[in-house]
Parts: sequence; C-alpha cells; structure tokens
Amino acid sequence: MTKTPMRHGGDHVAEVLSKWNISAVFTLCGGHISPILVGCEDRNIKVVDCRDERNAVFAADAYARMTGLPGVAAVTAGPGVTNAMTALKNAQLAQSPVVLLGGATATVLRGRGALQDIDQMALIHSAVKWAARCTTVKQLGPTMERALKEARGGVPGPVFVEVPVDVLYPEAMVRDWFIKETGVENPKTFGQRVLKLYLQGHLLRQFHAPHVDVKGLVPEPPEFHNAEKQLDKAVALLSKAKRPVLVVGSQTMVNVRDPGPLARAVESLGIPVWLGGTARGLLGRAGPTQFRHARGKALKDADVAVVCGFPFDFRMKYGLGFGKKTKVIAANLSAEELVKNRRADIGLRMHAGDFLQALASRVRPSASWQPFLEACREREDARDAEIRAKAKPTADGQLIDPIHFFQRLEEFIDDDSVLVVDGGDFVATAAYILRPRKPLSWLDPGVFGTLGVGGGFAVGAATVRPNAEVWIIYGDGSSAYSLAEFDSYARHGYAPIAVIGTDASWQQIARDQVTFLGSAVATTLRFTSYEKVAEGYGGKGLLLTDASKIDETIAEAKKLAATGVPVCINVHIAKTDFREGSISV
Repeated sequence: MTKTPMRHGGDHVAEVLSKWNISAVFTLCGGHISPILVGCEDRNIKVVDCRDERNAVFAADAYARMTGLPGVAAVTAGPGVTNAMTALKNAQLAQSPVVLLGGATATVLRGRGALQDIDQMALIHSAVKWAARCTTVKQLGPTMERALKEARGGVPGPVFVEVPVDVLYPEAMVRDWFIKETGVENPKTFGQRVLKLYLQGHLLRQFHAPHVDVKGLVPEPPEFHNAEKQLDKAVALLSKAKRPVLVVGSQTMVNVRDPGPLARAVESLGIPVWLGGTARGLLGRAGPTQFRHARGKALKDADVAVVCGFPFDFRMKYGLGFGKKTKVIAANLSAEELVKNRRADIGLRMHAGDFLQALASRVRPSASWQPFLEACREREDARDAEIRAKAKPTADGQLIDPIHFFQRLEEFIDDDSVLVVDGGDFVATAAYILRPRKPLSWLDPGVFGTLGVGGGFAVGAATVRPNAEVWIIYGDGSSAYSLAEFDSYARHGYAPIAVIGTDASWQQIARDQVTFLGSAVATTLRFTSYEKVAEGYGGKGLLLTDASKIDETIAEAKKLAATGVPVCINVHIAKTDFREGSISV
C-alpha cells in the first residue's frame, strides 16, 4: 500500500494517530488546526465536527471509555481551548485518557497580541496530567506518541498538546507568511536584513532541525511493589469472609478494550456486587450477584469489602460508609486515592481489572456467602417493589409520572444500546430503573457531575457503535447545553434518541432550596418546545403529554431512529417527592 505523503505538520499528527488505530478525531474547525483535520481525512480517520468545543472533548471522552483507546479532540486557539476546559476537567476527574490538540498563534508572534493568542499552557495545567508545546515540525510525531502514552499510562487522564499554526502548515506557505508579510522579501535597510536573517534561521530550525526521540521517557504504569504479597493477603481474607461485598468503579474499565474476561471474573467470584459509573452494564441487564439498591446497608453489614477502582469520596461517605469491623481491600491505580479519606486494610496500587481477574483465578464462591447473598436480594426486591408502588400510570393533569415513564422505557430499549445520561433529578430517577444491557454501554459524567455531557457523549457513542441504539436521558435544564448537537447527528448520519424530562424547573435544586430557604429563585424554567428545537436542527421531534401514549411514542421514536433520523421526545413530567432530600454538596 502506498504511504500517504507528508505535505504539512498535520500529516505528522495524523500519521501517529493512524499508527495507534485511532479511528476518529472530534473537533470544531478553526484555521489554526485545519492541517490536522485534512491529514486525518487523508488517512481515513473519521473527522467528526461538533457545534461546541466542549462537546468535541466530551465525544473524545466517550470514545476513550468505549474503545479502551485514547480519545482525541482538536480545537482552535484561544477561545477554542478555553471552551474545552470544562470537558477536559471532567475527563481528568473521570480518569479518561483524552488527548486535546490545541491550536496556537505562530511561534514568532506568541505574546505579541496576535489573534486568539493567550497563555494556554498556564490555563491548562490544572486540568491535565501532562502538557507540551511543539515548536518544530519534527517534534510533532514524537510528542504525539508521548501524549498518547501519557494519556493511557499510570492513572489515565487527559493531556494537552499545543500546536502553533506555523508548525502545521506547509513550509512554503509559512515562509510566505513570515517573509512577504513582514515586508523583508527585498530588504532595503540594515534592520530589514537582520529581520530577514532571523526569520530564515527560525524557519530552518522550525522545519528542519532534528529532534531527540522521547521514547522511554514515559514511566510504566505503577504497580504496588509488593503486589503478589498483597494479593495473597486479599485471597486469605476473602476466603474467610461470611459477608463479602464487591464495589466496582469506572477506573476498573479504563483502557479495557475487551471487557469479556473482566465480566467473567466478576461473575465467577460470586460476591454480591455493585457497579458504578462506566462499570454499569459489565454484567449485562441483570445477574444473580448483581445489585443496584441498598449498597450502603450492605457495606455496613459486610465483614470484607472489596473496592475496585472506586475512590473513598462522597459516594462512599468519605470512607465512613463501612461497618466498624469491615475489612477493606482496595485496588486503585492512584496512590492518592488508596489513602484519601480512608486507608484500606489491604491496598494494591494496580489496575483494578487486573486485580479482579487475579483474584478470581484464586478464589471460589463459598456456600457460607449464600445467606448474605439472599439478604441482599431481599432488600433489592423490596426496593424495586417500593419504586414500582410509587409509579403513577396517570399523573396530575396532562403531566406524566417519571417513574412510570422509565418503567415503560425499560421494556423498549434494545439489547444493543448505549445509555447516555445528562441531568439531575430526571436522570437520577432513571438510574434507579433503566439497566444498561452490556458492558461499556453506560455513559455518565462521573464524579465531577458535569451537566452538558449528553450531546458530546452521544456523538462519541454513535461514532464508536454506529449500529447501536443510542439513548440520551436529559433533564430539561441540561438539554440546553448540547441540544445543538442534533445538527451534528443529522450531518454525520447519527440517530440517537433524546428523551427530555420537562418539568420547567431545575428540580433537583429547587426541591431542597424551597424547603431549606423558602425560595425558588433562579430555578424556574419554561415548558419549552424542545422537540421543535431538535426539528430545526434536522431531527424529528415528538411531544409526549398523555401517559396513555407512552408506548406508541417510544415505538415511533425507535422506528424513526432505525431509519437514520435523530429523535427528540419532549416528555412533560409531573413533579414528585421520589428523591426528596437528595441534593449533594
């Protein structure tokens, strides 16, 4: 096969991405980064352009979570980079391996007031694990190699590579910019001759200077130096347990390209398991040891708790959510997370997925666990029955009960589906009822709790699995952050189904704000026609206000999506007290 020629700096970037089998790059176009996009197109790397830089990075984040490869986004200089910051920080806290390529002003103009010229590196450092600026063409390839390795290595996370415009464009074009536009093509004064010599030397270095290979500078993923000894202790402790509990978090899934062996390991352990974040769906829709409710009660009752890739943060009551006599085994890539808020009795600094597979190879289910397993199942069934009892097939006036709606939706979702969740109260209600069908099919923002991930995550999911049914569960507040991505869906032939729960309120905040402070100030919205907004962007909108039409509306949405049309269902929902007192601070 004939190798694509190198015409400009963008080709060097694309060549490395092709070598890594990166199949898509997410972007919002800009003149600073055009060569990267063209270089990717030339190498059959899909260029997916979004309507907001944040959504491009969110899409790259989803790509990383679902493929086990780094997700790559490219944004233009200045406001392109600053717009991406929220999504970049979300990726950092979610430990997603994302590479952000940021355009920048020409190297000789940096700091002199050029268009969109700011100190991007100063802004970016707090949101990434590594950052670099390329100043010569020959730095591009090695820097990209290192960036991809850094994103996946150790504790995975986002990295940033700044690529000035004059490093990306063809040499002849840049020479023309530098020489002709400075007026020194035919120098007449001493100062002009000096400037021309300087620019010629700068160009020579920029395009032809050799570069020292950075191979070997990236540290290997850290492992606990006594991993085998700690594993022996974990096996011994678990083998004596009577009431073991397993909690599996998102970090367990990072860099995992085939979740099958991990799923089989968790199933073979036979321990009551709670899956969180990206790990949801690892065991499919349901299973004999998989639970969703009463995790707090189980952790209090457990004699041994195995916590994998899940920090001791607010979701674990800052490490205080265990019983006084519970022994805690924790596996985490982060040395900081192993000791933050609580030090595990047995801690292993290693990939939690590798730990689980090693544990499963040495531990077999014990008959003594059965009573505890049955107790967990009784609590699970009781909570499900309680939720079912709260559902109201008909709600006040023309408004639809959200619990009843999700119970019906749960029966319609395909086995090959991806669930993207973006919102507060409506989405949290969905999490009690909707079950992801397979591994790497649940996308939520993670611990940062960012609103606005929906559109970008859906773009990433549809790129990775173009034949899957992609559902976005939106609150009406969160939907406005990324509803414009319906334009991107229509342009790229994607057909997700967005479900917007409209109660004309930031309800998760409003409910407790009114209770605690006696005012709904700044929490009130309108019953906006979001379905019409989606139609304006090229989708199909459906308005649902009658509970008797839930099934036919969902069926119509699925039928339209199957033809390649993105769909928005605007569901007018009633307010409920289902999640009263659930605000997190």
